Amino acid sequence: MKSLKSLMLFLIASPLLLSAQQINYSDPIPMDADVRKGTLDNGLTYYIKQNEKPEDKVDLRLVINAGSILETEKQRGLAHFMEHMCFNGTERFPKNELVDYLQSIGVKFGQHLNAYTSFDETVYFLPIPSDDDEKLKKGFEILEDWAFNATLSPEEIDKERGVVLEEYRLGLGANKRMMANYIDKLMYGSRYAERLPIGEKEVLENFGHEDLIQFYEDWYRPELMSVIAVGDIDVDQIEKMIQMHFSKYKNPKNPKPRKTYGVPNHEETFVAVETDEEAPFSQVEVYYKDYKETEPNTTIGDYKTQLEISLFSTMINNRLDEIRNSNNPPFNYGFSYYGGTWSRDKKAYQSSAMVGEGKQLEALKVLVEENQRVKMHGFTDSELERAKTEMLTRIERQYKERDKTESSRYVQQLQNQFLRGSVMTNIEWDYEMTEKLFPEISVDDINGQIDDYIKKDNRVVILTGPEKEGLEKPSKEEVLEVINIESKDLAPYQDEAIAESLIRKTLSKGNITASEINETTDSKTLTLSNGAKVTYKQTDFKNDQILFEAISFGGSNLIDNATYKEVQWAMGGLTEAGFSGMDKNAISKFMSGKTASVTPYVSSASEGMRGSSTPKDLEYLMQMIQAYFTDLNYDEEAFESFKTKQNAFMSNLTSMPNFYFQEQFYTFLSKDNPRFNGILPDEEAWNQTDYKKAYEIYQERFENAGDFHFYFVGNINEDEFKSYLETYIASLPATETSEEAVDLGYRMLEGDHKKVVKKGKDPKSQVTILFYGETEYSPKEALAMNAVGEVLTIKLIEELREGKSGVYGAGASGRISKVPYGSYNFSISFPCGPENAENLTESALAELDKIIQNGPDAEDLNKFKESEKLEYKEKMKENKFWLDQFTQAYTYDTSLDRIMTYKDRIESLTAEDIQNVAKKYLSKDKVIGMLMPEED
Repeated sequence: MKSLKSLMLFLIASPLLLSAQQINYSDPIPMDADVRKGTLDNGLTYYIKQNEKPEDKVDLRLVINAGSILETEKQRGLAHFMEHMCFNGTERFPKNELVDYLQSIGVKFGQHLNAYTSFDETVYFLPIPSDDDEKLKKGFEILEDWAFNATLSPEEIDKERGVVLEEYRLGLGANKRMMANYIDKLMYGSRYAERLPIGEKEVLENFGHEDLIQFYEDWYRPELMSVIAVGDIDVDQIEKMIQMHFSKYKNPKNPKPRKTYGVPNHEETFVAVETDEEAPFSQVEVYYKDYKETEPNTTIGDYKTQLEISLFSTMINNRLDEIRNSNNPPFNYGFSYYGGTWSRDKKAYQSSAMVGEGKQLEALKVLVEENQRVKMHGFTDSELERAKTEMLTRIERQYKERDKTESSRYVQQLQNQFLRGSVMTNIEWDYEMTEKLFPEISVDDINGQIDDYIKKDNRVVILTGPEKEGLEKPSKEEVLEVINIESKDLAPYQDEAIAESLIRKTLSKGNITASEINETTDSKTLTLSNGAKVTYKQTDFKNDQILFEAISFGGSNLIDNATYKEVQWAMGGLTEAGFSGMDKNAISKFMSGKTASVTPYVSSASEGMRGSSTPKDLEYLMQMIQAYFTDLNYDEEAFESFKTKQNAFMSNLTSMPNFYFQEQFYTFLSKDNPRFNGILPDEEAWNQTDYKKAYEIYQERFENAGDFHFYFVGNINEDEFKSYLETYIASLPATETSEEAVDLGYRMLEGDHKKVVKKGKDPKSQVTILFYGETEYSPKEALAMNAVGEVLTIKLIEELREGKSGVYGAGASGRISKVPYGSYNFSISFPCGPENAENLTESALAELDKIIQNGPDAEDLNKFKESEKLEYKEKMKENKFWLDQFTQAYTYDTSLDRIMTYKDRIESLTAEDIQNVAKKYLSKDKVIGMLMPEED
């Protein structure tokens, strides 16, 4: 923190020096000099950047400046349909060979290989290994085929209709019904209201093949395209590959103009109050739309304006967060910002909130009044300084990570440059320019923004929420009355004094009593004087990151059933009270410009804490650990506020068919478990909650630090780290006791069962198939069970999606666990049409049976292995992976050295291993859960 404070003091004390540098606001923003940008003769734009994070990988992207906004009436939905077809047959990769090839080199369909279609663009993602020239060659062949050589055979088009209609089906529900009633107001007079990318069901079912072909020929043309390549590459080589693969293509002789479609202004304030029986939440949204179309940020003056917009957003949302953290707040969360709408050419100042039932007008009033408070009194100098400090901290972190930034981030920025015209700078320039510009930005500059944002016309107010007996809808007149309030007696915002420390107790420093080194994992384990163990690994994966977790066996399984029922839902709200005598708002202000966080938890078999910090703020992380162990506040008002917000959030979730299904399904499976109290608390459960007991149990769970193992991974300065351990961790209270994970003996329902749950208006179903039971934990079987899930997922996509066109997505996953008892769990799940649920269930089980009877195909086993090895190679350079491996080794009582042997274990996995596990565990009883719509 010292460097940042010094920087701020320097900036404040040296305005003359900085102004002497004479910033010319009309100067252009310089593009990152490490990006090679070019334009082919046919108009195709390309961007190439060398970046070594992650190593031996390149992120390729094909960007088409065309989306659903360009569709004709009979093409509604075909921009998105075309995106699908690019994966279903090209000149070099017939039918499904493209996905098949990419899976064979470790690229997963959906997780890595993907695409999206929006109103104004269609974008294809292709991350591939870059350490093999043949794979690079194939990657550019795929991009070229997507752009110009999709085969679009009538047979494949008609097969894909079912898949796209299943994706359409997924979007049905309360939100879509309500949106249909307000979209004409939100995007008034605009083509955007009529061109949702998913399209119209009737068009998707009946369009002619020639309509899709025509869209492809009209809009997939070089002058509307960009190819982006960022990764561990040779820039010259990639440029030659782009030129070779894309230069030969021509634009049409008479191309259709690529029109832009504006969003007209309107004098009237449009109000939409929409309700639905299946809506889970009550929400409020206010849009103050700009009069003018958005201009790209191209000059230093534009850059300064963006800084001012960000500062405004930071300050207004800090105020809204304070309200959210207050007792009996008007909303669960609220935020305001200036940003984009569905049109890339129209921005708006937007204020939104999620609220409890019956509180929409109250929340709207608070949002309006907080905007007015800024208009009347402005922000304070202290708020602005905190906001600047927060932003400088964020950009400083990015600057420190400049050589560890993932390629995907750069690819996204270059995509924005191509589509929106905003220049991608490098972080060095951003950091330097922000330092120069911040002293030039005064609180008056920020306060003036509100006059541009808030207006009497071009406004839209949208209220959405559940429709239920006894819940009265606000009227249009009531909404207008609130939105037009002009309070004259709003008091200025009062900024409170900032605390001086996160610790208010005198600490008795401990010491390190033992140390050992694990040379295999390059980690060290220390024993502290209070008995606590600390394992840490110094890494350079990230320059400005340290991750942490502490864990101890015990957990809520040590609580009797009656008490558990009283405290189950309370445990998550204990930290709402704050610590060290500071409430959440005071902690937030103190931590402004600092990066450290800690979250305590109590699970069924263990308790612990998770957190992260930067190296320079590690001491604050340590102080938080100390405070959460020894000085958690007790505040009944804060807990009541938590209950109110949680109840408002959860009370109507089961109106959603999928949530209702999960609730009913797991209630059925857990009927013999006296500790199962539903997956969501109802009002009765909240009324039975005992905050004091939960607080006492928390104190009991964290009273013995000597029974905890603390893990740290990241850019650790060893001398400082050890000093902090002695001060903050070794000083924690401890006893001689040690606890183990406890198995209470409760199990889900035994036997072969089927549970059908009926809920919902729409023709939507969900199928879940479960296999579970007890077993002795075996690491080898656990790996094979995971492989069964991955291989079966490949087969489900091939059969249920590509073969039967019956689902948009399907998946399977399996695991074998050790704590609190040896168990296995395997699931298959997919959404589908009700008319297909039974048939697809049989098909899914038939694919599983093939693995049981014959084992996996060699090709599919290879796909699993290649994907695992590719992910393992990347994860070995990630702090989170190492932290997860450390805590898993603790939980499963396995050697840390196993981390280093994963690739060998993957290579040695055989088809027989997978078949044996499938036969052993998945030939037994199963439970089928099926969500079906309600009958008329």
